[in-house]
Amino acid sequence: MFKDKTVFVTGTDTDVGKTICVKALLQAAGRQSLTTLAYKPIAAGCMVTSKGLRNDDALILQQSSTVTVPYQAVNPIAFKPPIAPHIAAELVNTPIEVDVITQGLKVLQDKKADLLIVEGAGGWRLPLNNEQLLSDWVKAQKLPVILVVGMKLGCLNHALLTYETIVNDGLNVVGWIANQLQPDMPYYEQNLHLLTKKLDAPLIAEIPYLSNVNNSDLAQYVNCDFS
Repeated sequence: MFKDKTVFVTGTDTDVGKTICVKALLQAAGRQSLTTLAYKPIAAGCMVTSKGLRNDDALILQQSSTVTVPYQAVNPIAFKPPIAPHIAAELVNTPIEVDVITQGLKVLQDKKADLLIVEGAGGWRLPLNNEQLLSDWVKAQKLPVILVVGMKLGCLNHALLTYETIVNDGLNVVGWIANQLQPDMPYYEQNLHLLTKKLDAPLIAEIPYLSNVNNSDLAQYVNCDFS
């Protein structure tokens, strides 16, 4: 299904489960005997450890990949404050440099994994600073996009607007994922049906609400041929 070895995963908002969805894709690709890597170039809300700043999501991506790389390769830009990255960058006086993001991507691409998944931060229009957006970088790299839809009240508007914006930016949405954020979302099937009709991209995974995602077999919810 994926002609490109590198794909970018974005969400309809922050906290919609992008990392869990990326983990599911990595697990599924691994079961298809593909080598995998993941990249989270920017992370805020990091923990202070003896080895430096560490982000829970980035650690999940590192551990879920089949190719072993240092943490710094997975997450080169890390901030302690749990706020929007561009604000965190201002607080610690460390501007987000696009060249660092690009170089980090190249380092991982040089590993020649069969599949490299880049996870964004927040939603599609994440600011890097007062002038640049993360979506500008994705456009420059011409990466295909997977959209994670957090299934909750309001998801239809968020999903359709985000999808339209990505397409208007000239990028290809190669698939979308329905990630249930609530144990019992009212009218879930009706929402899913409308999105399936309105989003001109395949539904490649449908992940139910899970009380313990750490010990879950997420690959079972993915319906996608990565070859």
